[in-house]
Amino acid sequence: MLDICLLGTGGMMPLPYRWLTALMARYNGKSILIDCGEGTQIALKEKGWSPNPIDVICFTHFHADHISGLPGMLLTMGNAERHDPLLLIGPKGLTRTVNALRTIAPELPFEIECVEIEGDSQEFVFDKLKIKAFKVKHNVTCYGYTISVDRLGRFDAGRAKEQGIDLKFWNKLQHGETVTDGDKVYTPDMVMGEARKGIKVTYCTDTRPVQSIVDNAAGSDLFICEGMYGEEDKIDKAISHKHMTFMEAAKLAKDADVKELWLTHYSPALTRPEPYMNDVRKIFPNAFPGKDGKSKDLLFED
Repeated sequence: MLDICLLGTGGMMPLPYRWLTALMARYNGKSILIDCGEGTQIALKEKGWSPNPIDVICFTHFHADHISGLPGMLLTMGNAERHDPLLLIGPKGLTRTVNALRTIAPELPFEIECVEIEGDSQEFVFDKLKIKAFKVKHNVTCYGYTISVDRLGRFDAGRAKEQGIDLKFWNKLQHGETVTDGDKVYTPDMVMGEARKGIKVTYCTDTRPVQSIVDNAAGSDLFICEGMYGEEDKIDKAISHKHMTFMEAAKLAKDADVKELWLTHYSPALTRPEPYMNDVRKIFPNAFPGKDGKSKDLLFED
């Protein structure tokens, strides 16, 4: 199960009823935070989750509404006596930016590792969990992210018996290991069916619609995409500031053939996204306005 929570849905500045855009994903004991704007700690507290188990923080880009909450988050982790290392992933300049922010969080009881994304895309693998960063189009270098969990094929006990594979080796083969028994070598493909559909979530914000979003979001179970403006007459403003309208996000969801769309990163002037959703659903029916604390448990298909 991949547990997803949209902690905040605001762009530019936190509001009394809306925190800045941030996403938390949890899978098999590993927690990933994407973006950490001002107020993210409070959003976590309201959700009832702790920042201490966060293993990885990914940053889309270095505008303040996406990273200014980091010093406080680090201090809170330190005050909770965290000692495990923390991995930070983001565009070029991440190390310099983090070091600058740490002038107000200089002493921490844990190590921080900064990994700067190379090129237009890069994949990071954590056991069965994968994070892929892909470049989008904003007025600074910016990346979207896909989080995916692969799923192995079914173990075929009949094939294992036919080939005389001892029962004691089945578990290792089932988990992708190659086994040697004397002069015999058994590989997982000898007993495993084709890989089954896994789970995939795509998150992107602060961008114009570009093909890389469609390519990387393709087939996602959940697509979380910025909708800075609900009003179609704001299209010129969206273009000049390198953002998106609700309708543009819906078209991306349709083109990428995703299962579900959540909108996020609303303009401070957009107080209620709901009035625009009827037009959005004419393009992509399974679309929903994101809201702070909105969660979903994504399960493997039977």
